Amino acid sequence: MVRSIILYGTGLAGAAFLLEWLNYKYVVHRWSTEFYIVAVAVLCVALGIWAGHRLTARPRQAFARNDAAIAALGLSARECEVLEMLAAGHANKVIARQLDISPNTVKTHVARIYEKLAVASRTQAVQRARTLDILP
Repeated sequence: MVRSIILYGTGLAGAAFLLEWLNYKYVVHRWSTEFYIVAVAVLCVALGIWAGHRLTARPRQAFARNDAAIAALGLSARECEVLEMLAAGHANKVIARQLDISPNTVKTHVARIYEKLAVASRTQAVQRARTLDILP
């Protein structure tokens, strides 16, 4: 943001210097008003294209799960399922119901996930999994 402001300010300063350099009063009499209107319009269009390009979201690449990280950490397929449901914000009971396992098994899976990812909370586990490209 600061870089954009500095760049825009530098551009305006350059334009002001250019107008002074051309001896504005002399150039106004020599060139027609239409030229200045076109010059301002071109400048505004260029600024609009630049701003639109900078502010428009870029399409994300398709997510590719990092199987090497999963293997290196030793996460099982069931632990990956539990981790995905943790990322979705589900409680242990909901995870147990959807995976058709007991809540105690879910707690065991969560504890193992914490150990393997070296974290202490659900939020940290999800964040770490996303940095390792285990979760989208």
